[in-house]
Amino acid sequence: MTLTELNQLPVLQQKTALTTCCGSSVWVDRMASLFPFETVEQLFGKAETVWEGCSESDWREAFTHHPKIGDIDYLRARFANTKVWAAGEQAGVSSASQQVLEDLAEGNRLYEEKFGYIFIICATGKSAGDMLDSLNARLSHLPEAEIRIAMQEQGKITLIRLEKLLV
Repeated sequence: MTLTELNQLPVLQQKTALTTCCGSSVWVDRMASLFPFETVEQLFGKAETVWEGCSESDWREAFTHHPKIGDIDYLRARFANTKVWAAGEQAGVSSASQQVLEDLAEGNRLYEEKFGYIFIICATGKSAGDMLDSLNARLSHLPEAEIRIAMQEQGKITLIRLEKLLV
């Protein structure tokens, strides 16, 4: 859809479209209240500003709208409305060895146990090995540092998905 088409959608449909980009209901509501946008750059700029102004609980809500990296079965079952995008974003996992997939699964478990939410990474263009390296490195972070990194990764994902929405 074009920006003009997105601008002209009824609010409920705008919110539905925005939810495919970011699962934070606060972000979606705040963004929907800002329509219409004159340019795509303005939309993207506001998307970033609004995201950065959200609370940790809003960020964590958005994280729940993602499949775990490498968990393709979970992706298919739970995220039907964004599965094509998420599968493309996680394309690097599709050719991973069984060992790397097992290591990702174990790393995801440890990460979620330590931080209380799934490992969030902007996986676009990354191999499974790259994601595993990032996961292992981020496991050493303190919770207050890691939530900021996860928030920034979600922000990247949101912008990529907004771009895909406006094709």
